Amino acid sequence: MARYITIDNTSPAVPLAEIPDEHYGAVYDDLADRLAQERYHMAHYFAREEGDRLRFYAILLDDSSRKIMITSFAMGYHDEGPLPSLTALRPAMHPFERDITERYGVRFDAMPWDKPLRLPFDRRDRRASVGNYPFYTIEGDSLHEVNVGPIHAGIIEPGAFRFICNGETVLHLEIALGYQHRGLERQFTAADNRLRQAVLAETAAGDTAAANATAFAEAVEKLAGHTPPEGLVRERAAALELERMAMHIADTGALSMDVGYQLGQVACEALRTMTINTTQAWCGNRFAKGLIRPFGTNKPLTAEKTDMIRRNVAEIVRRYDEVRHDIKSSPTLLARYEQCGVVPRSEMLRIGGVGMAARASGVERDIRTSHPSGIFSRQIAHESIVKRHGDVMARLMMRCREVLQSAGYIDRILASHRPDTSAPRPDYVRPLAPDALAVGLVEAWRGELCHVAVTNAAGRIADYRIKDPSIHNWLALALAVRGEGISDFPICNKSFNLSYCGHDL
Repeated sequence: MARYITIDNTSPAVPLAEIPDEHYGAVYDDLADRLAQERYHMAHYFAREEGDRLRFYAILLDDSSRKIMITSFAMGYHDEGPLPSLTALRPAMHPFERDITERYGVRFDAMPWDKPLRLPFDRRDRRASVGNYPFYTIEGDSLHEVNVGPIHAGIIEPGAFRFICNGETVLHLEIALGYQHRGLERQFTAADNRLRQAVLAETAAGDTAAANATAFAEAVEKLAGHTPPEGLVRERAAALELERMAMHIADTGALSMDVGYQLGQVACEALRTMTINTTQAWCGNRFAKGLIRPFGTNKPLTAEKTDMIRRNVAEIVRRYDEVRHDIKSSPTLLARYEQCGVVPRSEMLRIGGVGMAARASGVERDIRTSHPSGIFSRQIAHESIVKRHGDVMARLMMRCREVLQSAGYIDRILASHRPDTSAPRPDYVRPLAPDALAVGLVEAWRGELCHVAVTNAAGRIADYRIKDPSIHNWLALALAVRGEGISDFPICNKSFNLSYCGHDL
C-alpha cells in the first residue's frame, strides 16, 4: 500500500522531499481501495516535470478524519506502455487522467473516456481540436441529434452540447468544452509578481472571485508559514458568504425565469443587485475583486461598513425568504421542478460530484465541514444542508437554505467583529518556502475549490494548479437530462450553473 504524508487544511506547506515517492503499482492499488469508500475523494491529481522525469502528485481527502493525504510517484519520459487506469475503476478520476494525457501524452490502459478534457493551448497532441472532438454517436431510424453551441444566444461562455434524442426524450448528452485557451495556470509562473498572481486567481472564474482569491491567499500564506490574524479571517469569511448569497439568489432568479415565474425573476434580480452592491460599497468592486490579498487587506472593514453590511443582509434575507415561500407554495412551479433532472446519490458518488449539487443528492461533500479552515476551524462549527431527492427542486431548495444560512453566518461573524485600524496590509514580497507544496482548499459557492502551489529551489512558484468544482459536476448535468424532455434542459442546466471558464482555465 502507498504511503502518504498527512496534514490538515490549516497546516503549513509540505517540503517536496517529504512527500513519499512510491511505485505506481502501490499507489494504484491503494487508491483503488480507498476511493471505493465514501469517506475518501480526490482533491487533485496531476503531474509535473521534475528534471528527467514526470512526477505525479495525488492529494486525497479523508472526509471522516479531516485529513489531507499526499503521495506521489514518478516515471521517465521514455517509459514504455500505458499506466493502468483508475478511471476504469472509479469514474470520478476521469478529469484528472484526461488532463494528464492532454498535457504530457501519458496513456492510461482501459481508460473508458479517453477524450480531450480542455484542449489547452499547450496540449501534447496538436491534432486534437474543437473541430474534430469525437462525440459519441448512436445509430437508429428513430433517433436524431440536436446540437447547441458552442456560441449561445445568451451572454454566456462557449461550450458545445450534443443531444441524442428519441423524439423529445434525451437519451444522451455529451458536453465538450475547451474553447477558451487562456493558459491561466502557466501565467502564475510567468513572472514572480505576487500581486499579478493574486489578480490572476480572481479571474479563474469571474463569479467566484472571492473564493479563488481566498484559495490563492491561503496557499501562499501556508508557503510562508503564516497564520492570518483573526480579524482578517473574519473579513474573508464574510466576503465568501456574500458571494455565496449573491450567486444563489441569482440562480433562483434564473430558474424562475426559465419557467415563466416573472415575479421571482425580478425580485431575485433586485436582491442579487443589492447583495453585490453591498460588496461594492465595502471594497469598490461588485465581485469582490481587490478585496482578498495574501497576508493582509487594503479594504479593512470599518464600523460603518460593518453596520451597513449587517443591515443590508438582514433586508436581503427577509425579502428573499418571501420568494422562497412563494416558490414552495406554487403548484405550477413545483410541477416543473420536482422529479426533473434527477441525479441519484449513487451516481453522484460514482462521478465524484461536489458542492451544493452533490449535497442536493444526499452526498455531504462540504469543505466547511470535512476540512475546515479560517472561521470554520476557529469559531463556527458548520452543519451542511443536505437534500435527498437530487432533482431541480432539491438543488433550488439547497440554494434557498444556503442563502439563509450564509446570512446568519455573516451576521454572527460581524456582530463580534471589531474593526482594526492597524490591520495588516498585503505583502507581495514575503519569502516562500523553497521546494514545497501548499494546498488552498475552499468551499466556494459551487463547491470544492482546490488550488495547489509548488515552489522551486529559489522559493518561486514553479507550478500552479486550479481545480474548479465544475470539473466534476459537468458530468452530473449530462446524467440529469437522461430520460427528460429536451425542453427541460434549460432548467436542469440552470440548476447546476456550472463554470465554463473555471473548467477551461
